[in-house]
Amino acid sequence: MEDGWEMYDTMEATFNFPEEKVIQWDGKSRNGYDTYGGGRGTIIYGSNGAVFIDREKYVLTDRSGNVVRERNSASNEAGTALGGGGDMSTTHMMNFFDAVRGKQKLNAPIDDANVSMAMVHYANIAYRIGKGFEIDENTGRMYNRDAMKLWGREYANGWKPEV
Repeated sequence: MEDGWEMYDTMEATFNFPEEKVIQWDGKSRNGYDTYGGGRGTIIYGSNGAVFIDREKYVLTDRSGNVVRERNSASNEAGTALGGGGDMSTTHMMNFFDAVRGKQKLNAPIDDANVSMAMVHYANIAYRIGKGFEIDENTGRMYNRDAMKLWGREYANGWKPEV
């Protein structure tokens, strides 16, 4: 498909953390099928219930599936468009620019986003090398030579950062 995406839109990944905590990710970012009652979104299952979050709403349920709280958004955000797009994306970007200018505090701190995005990259790299790998929980560095070969990018002459 000629859509600008570099990886598959449908993937599953399991992330194991200390103290037996696990994230099971089931991603279908470009599939318009209404899998969980809201199209593209996230379900977080916890010990006492679950929450479904997408670009339009969130629904918090108890362990029996009873709705505890929900909120709908009036946004016009694109659900499966490459790169998103809509008033939520615009609000997010304006917050980022205003934070850079020193006018606001970030609503979504970069250090939190870095962890989330690293997990996406880890899943894509694991798919590309055909196996999982261990990660240093303090630095995020992968303990796998094949994986580390993919951790970076090619730069045009004169643009490679010096570290």
